[in-house]
Amino acid sequence: MSKHVLLNVLNSQQRDAVLHTKGPLLVLAGAGSGKTKVITHRFAYLATAQKIPPSSILAMTFTNKAADEMKERIEGLTGKSAAGLWIGTFHSVSARILRKKIDRIGFSNDFCIYDENDSGNLVRSILKEFKIHEALYKGILSKIYSLKASLVAPEDLLANEDSYGFDEKFARVYVRYQDELKKNNALDFDDLIMCAVKLFEQCPEVLQKYREEFSHIMIDEFQDTNASQYRLSKLLASKHGNICVVGDDDQSIYKFRGAEVRNIRAFMEDFSKTKVISLEQNYRSTQRILDIADSIIARSSDRMPKKLWTERGKGDKIYYCVATNEQEEARYIAQAVKELYLKGKYSYRDIAVLYRVNQQSRALEEAMRENGQPHRIFGGIGFYQRKEMKDIISYLKLIANPDDSVSLKRIVNCPPRQIGAATITRVENEARKIDKSLYKTMKHILKSHGYTASLKDKVSLFISIIDELIAHREIKLPELIEMIFEKTGYLECVGEERANNLKELVIASEAKDLRSFLDTASLFNGLDENNADDCVSLMTLHSAKGLEFPVVFIAGIEDGLVPHFHAIKDPEELEEERRLFYVGVTRAQDMLVLSGAKRRRLYTSLQEQQPSRFLSDIPSGCYHCIEKRPRADAITSSIINLPIDLLNTSPFAAGARVRHPKWGIGVVRDSYGETDDVKVMVNFPSVGMKRLSLKFANLEKI
Repeated sequence: MSKHVLLNVLNSQQRDAVLHTKGPLLVLAGAGSGKTKVITHRFAYLATAQKIPPSSILAMTFTNKAADEMKERIEGLTGKSAAGLWIGTFHSVSARILRKKIDRIGFSNDFCIYDENDSGNLVRSILKEFKIHEALYKGILSKIYSLKASLVAPEDLLANEDSYGFDEKFARVYVRYQDELKKNNALDFDDLIMCAVKLFEQCPEVLQKYREEFSHIMIDEFQDTNASQYRLSKLLASKHGNICVVGDDDQSIYKFRGAEVRNIRAFMEDFSKTKVISLEQNYRSTQRILDIADSIIARSSDRMPKKLWTERGKGDKIYYCVATNEQEEARYIAQAVKELYLKGKYSYRDIAVLYRVNQQSRALEEAMRENGQPHRIFGGIGFYQRKEMKDIISYLKLIANPDDSVSLKRIVNCPPRQIGAATITRVENEARKIDKSLYKTMKHILKSHGYTASLKDKVSLFISIIDELIAHREIKLPELIEMIFEKTGYLECVGEERANNLKELVIASEAKDLRSFLDTASLFNGLDENNADDCVSLMTLHSAKGLEFPVVFIAGIEDGLVPHFHAIKDPEELEEERRLFYVGVTRAQDMLVLSGAKRRRLYTSLQEQQPSRFLSDIPSGCYHCIEKRPRADAITSSIINLPIDLLNTSPFAAGARVRHPKWGIGVVRDSYGETDDVKVMVNFPSVGMKRLSLKFANLEKI
């Protein structure tokens, strides 16, 4: 694509960001302002107009989905494949560097990557050994992740006890956790970045190599970077200084993961000649939606000012519904979704329902099931996290890295081989004595005296299978997976649905090598999946970051939820809750509906709820308030300008039997529309479901 065409499709601020190719650049990209467009066009401009080798441009973001979109757009702009280029997540880029150089800091290059499930299993086994209550594992794992995000290794914790709120039991677990990772030749997610930083700081010549390799660096969603990600970025950019970071301090919502909104300010201090460009034209939402968003975020303290505007027009009214309780709220949302769908303007996939805590999804799911509406929880169990997938991937991990004891424990008795908990405990005790992985300990048991024939027989069967698979690990990956099925008999032990899922796994492995496939599977999560089916998306406000939908409902706009009760007494946490609400509002393209309940059951107790304090920041004329009546469908229709009792007074209400002159007798399933143009959905046994206008259908009520 020519330079002229590349620049011609950009607004003036976007063009300025693309043309600034020398020195540090901070792009403050408001919600829906085309930041991905800026990043991809800047990449294409550097590669085509500036003749910078594409392999010398490093582009990092936070999700595989965002990285894939970047690659796809860059391919379209440059006309060349993006395969092999340095475009990926912080974690995947770090993993790629470590695959080549991690031996310099004491790991083997065939290390495996533990996802959150693997790490949790390892922590639980350590707690069991230390006789610490295993239910504490989530909190302990969260604290480990937090320390690693701040580049605090176990030795740093022990050397600076006063700085990190030292807890002896936790310190013991953290030390053992890292020791076990090293013994298993494994890294967890946070290790990927921490080890990359460690590699660069301990091996200056390696850092120099990559500084020379990357002449230009671009980072998306910069407001979400934590201390380790920022340190990695600074190390790589310190030679050329050609680093462009794109972010929005108004959308920093991941403090609980270690994200530091202060990194935006720190960037301008660390790179003193930073040019700042603000993107304020919004291409996503209507002006009414932006006005509400602006009134919410304008009260935020210490933000970098920007005011979004759009050429999309004012758009539909914004609605705020107050329901009696969470069940009424859910029924209201479900019925409104149904009417929007039946009206024909939106499909189910165009609609999202957002909420603050996962507990809220139960009432929403029940209401949608009652209405027969297809829906799914977004960001739930990902493709590679299903049990059958994890089992086969654990076999592959063990084949690639026999020292991976976590994967071995998962599949040693899967399918059942009469290797129970007692046998595993005995092998683990032996492993601790000889300081070996479980696989090497099993090999040791087979070669040594002093072990029972029964133990050796059980171990021998498993080891023979694994050794045979290891001997064939260089064959094509789909063939290797099929061999796992054959040698283990796994497919015979699962139902048809799981067996079909595993066929999808074989297809997903085509044209990939074992190591890259395992890295992809480990770094993949539910948020990376697309909603290909026509169903309503239910998700938390945090999961909605980076997404957009024509219609957005935000449920639970109450103090205690939005903002969350944990944050109310902490000014900094309250600011993040405000930003979270702002993010939710700015996901909407055409229509936004807020809702709340007067009473809600939260954490086993029924509580009286007050409207969110953030609502008081919105001028009263910006939204239309509705109070939901107790009847199931009495007021829903006012959301789309229907008379309140139309559904109840129409002679063709749901359930009525009617006769059509052509299709015969049918049953009305629903009715909707304006007073002078009511439409009905009728199920006729002869032809199925039909949508008819009462003005023209000549229906007769029976």
